[in-house]
Amino acid sequence: MSATIFTSPSKYIQGKGELKQIGKHVKTIGKKPLILSDDVVWKITGETIDNALKNEKIEFHYVEFYGEASLNEINRVVEEGKSHHVDFVIGVGGGKTLDSAKAIADGLDVGVVIVPTTASTDAPTSALSVIYSDEGVFESYKFYNKNPDLVLVDTAVVAKAPPRFFSSGIADAMATWVEARATIKSGGNAMAGGKTSLAAEAIAKTCEETLLKYGIPAYKAVQQGLVTKQVEAVVEANTLLSGLGFESGGLAGAHAIHNGFTVLDGDIHHLTHGEKVAYGTLVHLMLELHSDEELQKYINFYKALNLPTTLKEMHLEDVTFEDLYKVGEAATQEGETMVNLSADITPEDVANAIVAVDQLSTSSIS
Repeated sequence: MSATIFTSPSKYIQGKGELKQIGKHVKTIGKKPLILSDDVVWKITGETIDNALKNEKIEFHYVEFYGEASLNEINRVVEEGKSHHVDFVIGVGGGKTLDSAKAIADGLDVGVVIVPTTASTDAPTSALSVIYSDEGVFESYKFYNKNPDLVLVDTAVVAKAPPRFFSSGIADAMATWVEARATIKSGGNAMAGGKTSLAAEAIAKTCEETLLKYGIPAYKAVQQGLVTKQVEAVVEANTLLSGLGFESGGLAGAHAIHNGFTVLDGDIHHLTHGEKVAYGTLVHLMLELHSDEELQKYINFYKALNLPTTLKEMHLEDVTFEDLYKVGEAATQEGETMVNLSADITPEDVANAIVAVDQLSTSSIS
């Protein structure tokens, strides 16, 4: 019998204005960080971080992230880190920046601090990265020996990010309980390597409950750049609950289908991770055999958050069944998490379910 495994970051800090305290929070981790961020995010956060680190007399080396969590990009920054003798990494930005920061820290064999500037994915807390090719096609999951030393979330920064990122994070987090539940039912393994713990099960369930209660009012608040109690709750669900829930709970169909979608060409690549996961979650539920009422609950929730629920909204209105079969092949290939839903699902099953979701969602548009 496989062991139960639960894993988490050493510390999680969330609050309005917490970025101003980053110097105090990281001074016990190391003396000279490499800071990884893209140009847009650094323009928003750079001055605050610079001042906070100077207050604690911490010297840092900044490296601009070029946008793709690929091995070439990771190796480039690892070499730069070595040449500047850094002793930990701070990643500031969205999912791909943060996944790269974790990989770079692993390559340098140093600690890592994760500073999400959006609540768009559940990447921040985990001991893994999603690795893509330089062209943005999913390649693999990269696993590490430990989770981040610190995850620091400034909700004032997150609330000012484009609302689309916030709803994408809700979509990514909504897959947490759907996939953990399937993993438990099938007796599969979580991303942490063992069976789902009672703690992870409770966290994943609470994640979905929180999102269904507060997701829509929180989304409306961030459309105005506001931080409310609902926003704080949803940021925690998107980041901490979803992160712990997926890693120690398990991934299944929703993320396997997301990864399958990356094999397609065209405008689908302009969608966020969470937007593709939203559709993947609906396909997972279709494959799992749920009532029309249950499926409509998710479809209506996603529609209220401006998330894609039809092939047209996925930029796939002209897609061929042959292309959807390729998505199915990628989603069911050996090593994919689809096995946690069922090892019996075929590429054709996936293609059929993708079309069936479109039919159901299109017919529900009033």
